[in-house]
Amino acid sequence: MASQKASPKAEAVARAPQRRRGRERVAALLRAGEEVFAEKGFDAATMTEIAARAGASIGSLYQFFPTKELLADTLQDTNGEALSQMLDALGGAAEGAKPEMLIDRLFRDLSAFLEAHPSFVVLSDRPAADKAVKAERRKRMRGRIAALLGAMDPPLPRERAERMAVIVLHLMRVSVAISGEAELSDRDAVLDDLRAMLIRQIREGA
Repeated sequence: MASQKASPKAEAVARAPQRRRGRERVAALLRAGEEVFAEKGFDAATMTEIAARAGASIGSLYQFFPTKELLADTLQDTNGEALSQMLDALGGAAEGAKPEMLIDRLFRDLSAFLEAHPSFVVLSDRPAADKAVKAERRKRMRGRIAALLGAMDPPLPRERAERMAVIVLHLMRVSVAISGEAELSDRDAVLDDLRAMLIRQIREGA
């Protein structure tokens, strides 16, 4: 007969700090996790290195995040909320905006977000992440971007906006990758061509 006892990993939950000192410690641990995950990837990152980067003991890290998965999930939830707020703020600028202005603003803001939260893409792609949660997060992001494209002047039809939202999200990753190529002498020109290509596609569909 199979045991009914849940595994320690299944029972593990992130601990929310109650005092300011605890909240500051958690914030430092999340910042360290952001850096280490972005540099090493989820699989290669270790809890020991994350604790050291935060200037905390390994015991302190495990006190708040019993598993690496929980730390990654918490970080991804936090970053996802920041991204949602950024897209919501962009909504006001999208109303009646011309495609050129909207795409430039979207590129700028999303690129700035991905640079400020470098682990977001890494953790989104990790095999261990909950597939349903990943799918729902992508759906929400695409929906917000489609709404922006539908609010501009001229607006994209709904189905076209939804398709373009998928392309926009993937192009954001491409733009960040290009921005990171320090040895690319004509990097700015390449990024300008990428934006121009997207604007042209949106104009043709409006």
